Amino acid sequence: MKAIVLKREGDQIKGLITADIPIPVISDNDVLIKVNAIDINPVDNKTLHGNGQFDNVKNDEIIILGWDVSGVISEVGKDVVRFKAGDAVFGLLNFPGHGKTYAQYVAADPAQLAIKPANVDDETAAATTMSALMAYQAIREARIKPGERVLIQGVAGGVGFFALQIAKQLGAYVIGTAAGKHEEFLRENGLDEMINFQTADFELATSNIDFIFDTLGGKSVIKGFNILNPNGRLITIPSGQGEEWKELAKEHGVNAQFLFVHSSGEDMQALAALLEQGIIKPNIAHRFKFDDIADIHERMSTGKISGKIVVSFN
Repeated sequence: MKAIVLKREGDQIKGLITADIPIPVISDNDVLIKVNAIDINPVDNKTLHGNGQFDNVKNDEIIILGWDVSGVISEVGKDVVRFKAGDAVFGLLNFPGHGKTYAQYVAADPAQLAIKPANVDDETAAATTMSALMAYQAIREARIKPGERVLIQGVAGGVGFFALQIAKQLGAYVIGTAAGKHEEFLRENGLDEMINFQTADFELATSNIDFIFDTLGGKSVIKGFNILNPNGRLITIPSGQGEEWKELAKEHGVNAQFLFVHSSGEDMQALAALLEQGIIKPNIAHRFKFDDIADIHERMSTGKISGKIVVSFN
């Protein structure tokens, strides 16, 4: 099969190459997926450059990036009971860890998969994996109640846009920060109040917030404590932010935490239901083919491309 492999020479990362490698041999508890589409996330590019999930994959003989997948099961292990050959599935594979979805076939743990809704295409399904799971797991942890005021930092991003849709479905009043060019689109998709970060300081533009979902990190987390209600909640997802925000959380009496997304077939089933009903949808910015993957990463690394990226293998 064809795969996009991370080439190394010693400890030096040399980039991505197309290689012909054997189709994975699955265990009795796994399934083999013929890949139809994948989603490429910022963590993929970070891993390519030695950060992200690199420490979890660097010791493997063959490194294949990618964690999001939509495809069809071509083979099942003898102990697998939840799925059968021919099932259309999607999911986030082995995250954190080594997902290996930049390939025509990938071995997967059935506990990390869900059946793809029949009314959803592979590109849409692949785009509703890592970022959607991150939003879903954060919103669930926040235990949002109808009528609560929710601020989403970076609401136009891949994670933020899913968080908007899920929070609205729960009855929240949602405020979001984004560039002004996104306002019309976001309001069409349920945003109640928009703060243009290019012209306004969110700390001065809003208050009385019950829950902040932060996808940006840095000063946005620190300043967020000043607009939360007593006993408010805050969840942040960018890593490497130090300890200052934790101390501020204690001072303000705020339940604040860092959330790291994890693979979960049960959560994917919940997302599948929301997808099928049209409650959530990804905002796909770019569509590419398998042979474009190395070029995609070059363009991501130089800042020439951003937004949600899907790759079709068909």
